[in-house]
Amino acid sequence: MQTVFNFLISLIGIYTLLIFIRIMISWFAGAVTGKPVEILSRITDPYLDWWRRNFSLRFANIDLSPVAGIAALSLLQNILSAVSGRNRITIFGIMAVIVQSLWSVISFILGFFILIIILRLIAYLTNRDIYNVFWQAVDSVSRPVLFKINRLLFKDQIVTFPKGIIIPAVLLTAIWAGGKILIPVFVRFLSGLPF
Repeated sequence: MQTVFNFLISLIGIYTLLIFIRIMISWFAGAVTGKPVEILSRITDPYLDWWRRNFSLRFANIDLSPVAGIAALSLLQNILSAVSGRNRITIFGIMAVIVQSLWSVISFILGFFILIIILRLIAYLTNRDIYNVFWQAVDSVSRPVLFKINRLLFKDQIVTFPKGIIIPAVLLTAIWAGGKILIPVFVRFLSGLPF
């Protein structure tokens, strides 16, 4: 049985790698073409398209559906690894794997947005040319996040631009740091391991 699980884990790992390659190729639309790209598209696009169709994961100009698809594969891979490595399966053990996997995705997304918001703050403090393509991309990603967080925190109050950047950055960093401390403790509790 362990051989079957190891085979499935390897298969999921290979498919995840193919999805990563497909995503990178999509960043260079038109530059990379040919039969291998066509075959890769046929293998990966149905899975990625399913995530795009069934979940609204577009945020600003970024489509997070591939991240969700990769996270689902990673979750499945982690569950199979946990099951294959133990003689018995418990619901709490599976829940621990799910919580840990979900936290990995959330942690990555939080870290990404923290970085974008910090870049936006740096641009503001150093009076960078915000009409530069790079800073426009940073602004287009950070603006919706900042708007939603500030709307949640301050409701209809008007806040200064620096305050509207610094407070969300601190809040997201606190959530990220708190999760880094609390999630492993919670996972160990679910797994029944000593703290």
